[in-house]
Amino acid sequence: MCALYAAGLLRLACGGSGPTGAARAEPAADPPRAAGQDRVQTHAEKPGAAQRASTRADSQETGIPLAAATVMAAPPPSAFSFADTVVSYRFQGPAAEPGLFVGRPDGTAKGGFAPQAVPKNVINFFHTDSWDYGTTLISLDILRSGSQDPAGDKRITAKDDGATEIYLIYWGVLSLNRIFETQTLAVPGLVRDVGLSFGADINSKDTTFDSEKRAGTFGLSFAFDVPTGFVDLKVQAYKEFSRNGFAGAGSIYGRVPGFDYSHFRSVEYKMTPEFEVTYTIPLPFTGLPLSLAGFNTIILPKGRYGGINENDTQIEFVSQTNLVLDVGQLFARVPNRVEIFAGFQYWHNKFGADPRRTINTEEKALIAGVAYHLN
Repeated sequence: MCALYAAGLLRLACGGSGPTGAARAEPAADPPRAAGQDRVQTHAEKPGAAQRASTRADSQETGIPLAAATVMAAPPPSAFSFADTVVSYRFQGPAAEPGLFVGRPDGTAKGGFAPQAVPKNVINFFHTDSWDYGTTLISLDILRSGSQDPAGDKRITAKDDGATEIYLIYWGVLSLNRIFETQTLAVPGLVRDVGLSFGADINSKDTTFDSEKRAGTFGLSFAFDVPTGFVDLKVQAYKEFSRNGFAGAGSIYGRVPGFDYSHFRSVEYKMTPEFEVTYTIPLPFTGLPLSLAGFNTIILPKGRYGGINENDTQIEFVSQTNLVLDVGQLFARVPNRVEIFAGFQYWHNKFGADPRRTINTEEKALIAGVAYHLN
């Protein structure tokens, strides 16, 4: 379960588009040179489809119970017309970490190296709410890798324990129809609302790569007018800064005059466009409180990466689809309390890494988890 679980609820509650953006990650560093040397450490995984929308299409469009919808239709008793807080756990694997590899017998393909698959256990704390003019989303992921992706520092490049990562996301959307008290931007049967989207990503991971990502997004969010569920399109600009612990002393390139080895933002990427479609589709024909939730994101090349930024990033594509079952509704007639989910994630050129320069850039991961709503 990831950061966009209640996007559909938010959009319905505020009459506008849901939160936008996506968790981003550091691209890979240099191609492998020797086993255990100069491999890449990464940021958090892409927010999952299971947290992008409600799982139930009872009497409301995206799963809001009748009582909640009645409350939202009345004057809000506080600053927020809707709020949801969720704690979830998910298993994800085999995840790909660009630059992470294992040795194979010499004479095999790809120079005797094979991509290293990594299982991950993730705890997520998530809050989302809507107010008079838009929506807000805050998500905190705590990701623990298996020992295949070991923790490390400047002295010990590979410890016995798997790496731990903290990833914080803030996203917001301002509904233009709400702000200007108009329906001018609503086209029945096509677009329900247009919003101004903005956000920030912050991460830290205890590896030799020592990534400290700081990224921002801004752009437009289009909420399409669909009979049930929701479909949103985000068109945004994305700008990222990050640290590369592999740069500097000890690099096989030696010291390069004019290259900033010590500055916190040792990797600064160009601002680049990103496009994201998120959706939730209720499946009432199954006879179960079941829905299909997912996203597809494209990020255009954002500049260069590597030990001295010698490699060009590539077009990045990530797609995730989850089946989400409201077990509270199914067994106890208590909707939007407990859900389970399972899905699949495909990531091409992960973090923008070039497969011709960096090993392990394609991810095909299974996802499964459970979520509990505190509200």
